[in-house]
Amino acid sequence: MDEKDRYDKGMTQRRKVLGNAWVDAANAKKTAFNSEFQEFITRAAWGEIWTRPHYDERTRRILVIGTMLALDKWDEFRMHVRAALAEGGFSEDDIKEIIMQQAIYCGVPAANHAFKEAAAVIAELGQAK
Repeated sequence: MDEKDRYDKGMTQRRKVLGNAWVDAANAKKTAFNSEFQEFITRAAWGEIWTRPHYDERTRRILVIGTMLALDKWDEFRMHVRAALAEGGFSEDDIKEIIMQQAIYCGVPAANHAFKEAAAVIAELGQAK
């Protein structure tokens, strides 16, 4: 597979996971300064890793959400929680269970903050119970 094929495959996967609106907004923010990086992550993260056959998309979403919580990467955490709820068929309870699991391995303060961030995303999406 050449770089263009990997990019195209990555863009298809990125749109599937994050949704067209999110990807279109990200692409609209591309500049001469960051466009090579955007193309790189589309090829590498989305075209190489997210399309590997071993784990299904749901498992990959869980791994990413848990990892972003563990690393305190809240912008990415919110983005992937939003995508899981809006595009991935996840429920609020699914997100809660990921955070609860991570509380044991990453610490209560990280999980506490994750609940705050996830609640904000749920409210934005109008899915609060």
